[in-house]
Formats: sequence, C-alpha cells, structure tokens
Amino acid sequence: MHPPQQPRPLSEQPETQPPQTLLDLITGVLSLLLLSSLTVRSFVGRWQVLRSKLCSLQSSLSSISESPHWNDNSLLHNLFPSLLSTLQRLKALSDQCTLSSFTGGKLLMQSDLDMASSSLSNHLHDLDLLLRSGVLHQSNAIVLSHPGPGSDKDDLGFFIRDLFTRLQIGGIEFKKKALESLLQLLNDNEKSTPLVAKEGNVGYLISLLEANSQPLIREQAVLAVSVLASSSEDLRKIVFEEGGLGPLLRILETGSIALKEKAAIAVEAITADPENTWAISAYGGVSVLIEACRSGSQPTQTHAVGALRNVASVEDIRMALGEEGAVPVLFQLLISGTSAATRKSSQLPFYTGFFRRILSRFDYTRKRVAKIDAYDSRFIKFRYNRACSPYNLFPFGNGFQFTDFITIIQLGEFIKHGNMILQQISASLLSKLSIREGNKRAISSCMGSLVKLMESPKPVGLQDAAAQAIVSLLTVRSNRTELAKGEKSVMRLVQMLDPKNDTVFKKYPLMLVTALLAGGSGDCRKILVAAGANKHLQILTEMEFAGAKKALQRLTGITLKSIFSRTWRE
Repeated sequence: MHPPQQPRPLSEQPETQPPQTLLDLITGVLSLLLLSSLTVRSFVGRWQVLRSKLCSLQSSLSSISESPHWNDNSLLHNLFPSLLSTLQRLKALSDQCTLSSFTGGKLLMQSDLDMASSSLSNHLHDLDLLLRSGVLHQSNAIVLSHPGPGSDKDDLGFFIRDLFTRLQIGGIEFKKKALESLLQLLNDNEKSTPLVAKEGNVGYLISLLEANSQPLIREQAVLAVSVLASSSEDLRKIVFEEGGLGPLLRILETGSIALKEKAAIAVEAITADPENTWAISAYGGVSVLIEACRSGSQPTQTHAVGALRNVASVEDIRMALGEEGAVPVLFQLLISGTSAATRKSSQLPFYTGFFRRILSRFDYTRKRVAKIDAYDSRFIKFRYNRACSPYNLFPFGNGFQFTDFITIIQLGEFIKHGNMILQQISASLLSKLSIREGNKRAISSCMGSLVKLMESPKPVGLQDAAAQAIVSLLTVRSNRTELAKGEKSVMRLVQMLDPKNDTVFKKYPLMLVTALLAGGSGDCRKILVAAGANKHLQILTEMEFAGAKKALQRLTGITLKSIFSRTWRE
C-alpha cells in the first residue's frame, strides 16, 4: 500500500482556494509531471500515454486562462480541486516509477496508473466540454437569465449549451438546476426543441434515465425526454438513435406512476415511426406494453395501447401480442377504457379481418349507446343488449364455418377472465359460430366459467348465451367427460336444477343435463346421480317443466338398463 499523504491544513484545502490559486497549483504540478514522465524506468508505455494526456491538459488549461471570464465560472470551482488531486496522485506514482520502488508490487502500481489515467481522461473531457460550450467567454454564464419568447436563436443556443454544460460537468445541484431550466424552456418555448437537439446533448440526457441516476434527476430527465420525443419527427428519431427506447421501456415497467405516464408518452411517439417498430421486440417491450395496458393508470394505458397500435402492423409483433395474451386486455380497454384508449384499441390490426370487424362493430355500438339518454337505464340496457347481440356483432349467421384457432382461443380467454359484458359477447359468439371439434376441445377449460355464468341473472341474456355456448362445446365427447369430472361445475348444475332456486330459468340447466348425457356416457350419468340431480329432475318433471322429462329419461334410462343387465346375468 502507498503511504497515506498528510492532510493539508483546513486553510489550504483545495476546495477553499480561489480559482486563480488552484490554477497556479495545477500548472506547477503539471510542469513537474511532464518532466518526470520522461525519466520513468517502469511502465514506460503507460507513461507515454499519460504524457500525451498531460500535454492535452496543458493546452486546455492555457485556453481556459485566456478566456476572459473563466474566473467567474462556478463549474471550475468544482473541477479544479478534483483535477489537482489527480495530478498530485500521478506525481507520487511517477516518483515511484522513476526509482522502480513499488511498495505494493507491480500489479498494484499498474492498477493505480490505470485508475489515474481514467480520472485524467474524465477531467480532459469535462474541460473540453466547458471550452466548446463557449460559456467561459460570458460573464457569470452559469446564472444566465431564462430567455424570453422573443429571444433570438443565438441567445437560445448559448443558453442551451450552458444548460448542458452544467448538466454534464456539475454536481447534483448543478444538474437539478440545469434540468429545471431545461424543462421550463421546453414548456415555455416550443421553438426551443430543435435547438435543444442541435446545441445540447440528447445522448447524455438519455443516460440519466438509467436506474443508477439520482431519483429526482432521473424524474426530470424522463420529463425532458418525453417532451423531446413527442415534439417532432426529427427529435423522436434522435431520441431513438441515441438509445432512448430501452431505458424508457424499463421505466414503463418498474417506474413510479408519474414516470410510467411520461415514459409511455415517449414510447408511443417513438413507435409512431415505422422504422423503429422492430426495436420493441428487441427490447422485450411487447410484454411491458401489455402489462401497462392491463394495470397502468389511465394516461399510461392510453399511450401504451397507442404504442401497441403503432407496432402491431409488424406480423411478428402481432403474433407476439396473441401469444402474450394481449387481446383480452385490449378488448377490455375497448369496453371500459378512456375515449382515447378505446379509439386506439379499436384501430389495432388483429389477427384476422373477422376479429377486427367484431371490434369495430363493438366500438361503434359503444359510441351509439353512449348517446342514449343516460337517465333511462332500462332503455339503455335494452338498446345495449340488442345492439351487442351476436347477430349484430357477427354478420355471417349461424352456419359460418370459423377456423381461426387463435381467435377462438382468445374468445375462451375472454370467458374466463373478462368482465360480464365481454363474457356475454364471447359466449354469444361461441354459440353462433360453427367450430371444429379440435378447436372446441382446445377451449374446454372455459366450460367451468360458462357454468358459473349460468348462475347470474344479470345482465339480461347472459344465462342464455352461456347455456348455448356450453351446449355447443358439449357436442364433443371428451368435453362432456371433462365437465362431468369438474366437481364444482356439477354441484353448480345440480343447485340450478333445485326447484327452490328461482334465480335461474330451469330451461338452461335442463339443456345442459340433456347435452351432458348425450351419447350414452355412463360415467356422466353416475356422477349426476351421485350428486343428487335425479331427485330435482323428478320434481321438475312432476311440475311439467319443458325438457325435464327428457332429461330424467336420459338420466334414469341407464339405471334401468343396469338393473335389467344385472337381473339377466343373475
């Protein structure tokens, strides 16, 4: 280890020295370093690189000293003490390399030289940035007044360069004040955004979006990037090319509510350019946008669905939307989202023209119903249910053969996870569509949800839609077996058959029993008898409910056959 240096007395600490004194100290140490770098005996190659950097530093310091107002610039008050410390450290290392006496060994010396070289490079970058900004030629540049609406481009450009200089070189307080000024400029002066792209450093602004940035600075940076990305085509292109999409998606996934809303605005703006849509998949953004549509705030949902609308024109992304379960989420927004979210959701190019027509039709119906007198609730329900009937939503009629596997799967998902209206529409569609047996088997998992829907008396027509849909699915033998094995579904069915249960029109559970017992499945009969369905059917038959006698005959017919079979065998 290197021996620790004796601390300076408080009065001699670099932070307390005036800029001119610090510059003199830096110049003195730099001159010694330039000489000693020629006489080192160890790590000669590394010292040649360091000498090149030291010469560049000497040139930069000379330019600073020639600037008329460098002494007034507060940024140098932070830069010079740190630079002096780095040079003093290098001087100590050069002395050891000249004598070839490494108290900690060669590996440690090599590491120390590399770290000092890196620090020196950072200082050179900051000084070069400060010189190129031109702020050293302006008195008190660091406290420039905010340019008014009538300011010319030169004043605006100088102000922006000063902002980004503080942002890149200064400490936390400098960065906060610079971002505050930048946000004020962007909000007050629309003409400033092109100049920000030209005179500022958008790439550095985007680097502040990373999670390791100070929280307040990160929040302000997100606001600034959001404004820039949504202001013009050129700026959103710059934000994208500087790598802004990835950090914005991470913020949309893990940020606070306020940050997610601003990030969603920027992502929607970036994806509006068709050339940028491919990057959503590359950054894993499909699932992030879907989750934002599912659980985000209303502004976040509105802009997230807008981004999905922008990227769904790409076939691979469109398929990814289906695989990630986007359709139920987007359909939910179509029904219950804000007007903007509904409009954007209805514009999504789904997997088939058929499904898009369903969405468009529903969007039209929703808007039409919204115009009805809001105070006449019964009239609204009547018009709503009539307008959203399968016949109106689905123009092809009952005999239309529909084979789109993905859409059928999504209808099953709607039934399991959607709200009541969405479940009713999906059940109605299933009951009207002519679906292949293989597709019916694929959505058998929604039968339990359909049985549960049969228990609900509202909205009007839900029980009928659910019963018709499940009867359609029960035309497949394996589906009948699967439903009979579902203990909860069987118990619900038996409870609906109970004459004392007046919440369900008995027509529907009787339809279900008849369909379940079709094809002579002995297992289904045994399960229903064991659950107590026969006693309810007997009472319903005595009460002369339509369909009860037929259902009872199917249920008890196998029992009589079993009796005769056992008698014959005996």
